[in-house]
Amino acid sequence: MGYYVSKKHVNLLIMIVLFSLPWLGYSQYTDIINSNRPGLSVSAYAVGTNVLQAEVGIGIEQRDHSRLATESNILGTDISLRYGLIFETLEIIYEGTFDHQNKTQLNTGVTITNSDFSRNRLGLKFLIFDPFKDPERNKPNLYSWRANNKFLLKNLIPAISVYAGANFVFGDNPYYRNEDIVSPRVMVATQSTVHPRWVLISNIAYDRIGTEFPEWNYTLSLSHTLKNPKWSIFLENQGIKSDRYADALLRTGVAHLLGENFQVDFNVGASYKDTPSRLFGAVGMSYRIDMHQDKPIAIESQNPQGGGGPINKNSMLKKNRKNNRKAKKQSSSEIDF
Repeated sequence: MGYYVSKKHVNLLIMIVLFSLPWLGYSQYTDIINSNRPGLSVSAYAVGTNVLQAEVGIGIEQRDHSRLATESNILGTDISLRYGLIFETLEIIYEGTFDHQNKTQLNTGVTITNSDFSRNRLGLKFLIFDPFKDPERNKPNLYSWRANNKFLLKNLIPAISVYAGANFVFGDNPYYRNEDIVSPRVMVATQSTVHPRWVLISNIAYDRIGTEFPEWNYTLSLSHTLKNPKWSIFLENQGIKSDRYADALLRTGVAHLLGENFQVDFNVGASYKDTPSRLFGAVGMSYRIDMHQDKPIAIESQNPQGGGGPINKNSMLKKNRKNNRKAKKQSSSEIDF
């Protein structure tokens, strides 16, 4: 049976494309690395085109289950690879966690060792709304500290991105018995700059769709940049709900910027319950290979004497970034939280 494409469908497609163009052209790139670590929340923003970013951590966990009379020691390694694709608002993300677990049955003293991926997924994230897409409207005021640091109601309006991807289970994985090899995952991520030094991120995800044990997952993270802007702290709450496993977790930690492309971090956390109880900590690092280039944009100069030929906007972008850094430096030198 054929499908008839009407003029109405064509017009609708054209409108969608035209509406999308402003979002595709707005830059998500930042001069300083923007990592999702040390928490598990995912930023609404992409890393920027031609930026390859690796976020790696090594952690330990003590997990005890009062009802099953088991205790586990877990050594885990997690990695996230992010790359900016085609548009400034789009990135592809691989997330993997490999765990080595020693589980002891307290009643019998028998210890079972498991090693495999507890997380192995690939997906795309796309920014669909950014309240700060106009850099001219939202650039810092170089002459007023108060104007840059006062609370603004508009800052509560979040940037919003959507994620679509899949989980992969290969072989006889002890963490996912008899589960489908591939299962879809979708997520909505929001990010609000509630204050120049406070950022609020929320994630709501529906995971392992179509399997015997689909899972709802939310993450709420609040981060704060200290007086020395190279240091930041965060507090994060995560909730997990499925028929196989449900929990509520709390994390906190610190991150330190060693350079424009290099960050190190540390975090600790625990669960609220004892089925199982969880106590964990991790150290990590984030590094990016920055191959990003601003696209030259020809605009007409506003020379009152005429001669309004095309000029390259790259110099203007670099000047804006320099002004941003100057404003941030001024703010950090005049206030102590």
